[in-house]
Amino acid sequence: MGANKGKPQYLGRHLMVKGEYAEKILKGSKTTTIRLGRVRTRYSEVIIHSGGRPIAKAMITSVRHKRVRDLTDEDARKDGFKSREELVRALKEAYGSIDPDSMVTIIEFRVSRRFDELETENPYMGLDPADIARLALRYLKGLNEEERRVLMDLTRTNSIRSTALRLYGDLDKRWIVRKVLRRALKALAGRGLLGRRTKSSTLN
Repeated sequence: MGANKGKPQYLGRHLMVKGEYAEKILKGSKTTTIRLGRVRTRYSEVIIHSGGRPIAKAMITSVRHKRVRDLTDEDARKDGFKSREELVRALKEAYGSIDPDSMVTIIEFRVSRRFDELETENPYMGLDPADIARLALRYLKGLNEEERRVLMDLTRTNSIRSTALRLYGDLDKRWIVRKVLRRALKALAGRGLLGRRTKSSTLN
């Protein structure tokens, strides 16, 4: 792909990685993801998805750009590989033919909350309203119009209070927002997308 002189790509709220990397990310042995081309991040926090499920919330700690020829063994170790050679092989498997002048983006992150270790005693499992809303909108089918409207607004406000005021003009309507959030959280947990993962909750 040459030197990748095309337009930069943008990373939004969701960071997708292969299922085989989930355990390394959760254990802290993989703290970067390397993408071909120039990638820019829009937000400092992202939700990491792996193997068809959300696995963690993470803080983006740095974004660097390098040529493939300049990658090091240290870059490889942070990305969960034993050596630079192993890393380059994985990049070629993922992207096809790449040459030494190809540009890559190294996105470094720190997991701030594992979704398999949530606070079950907390009404919202310790998650922000916006996190629940984004996951529900991404994974749950059959949401009705009002639920979708409430969840979409929560992704913007991250506040039950603000969403009640914005959508209903009345703080006393917070119960509607809470009801939508709790229903969404229950559905996500019921599908095995949040909370401890068991064999019965594994997604195919």
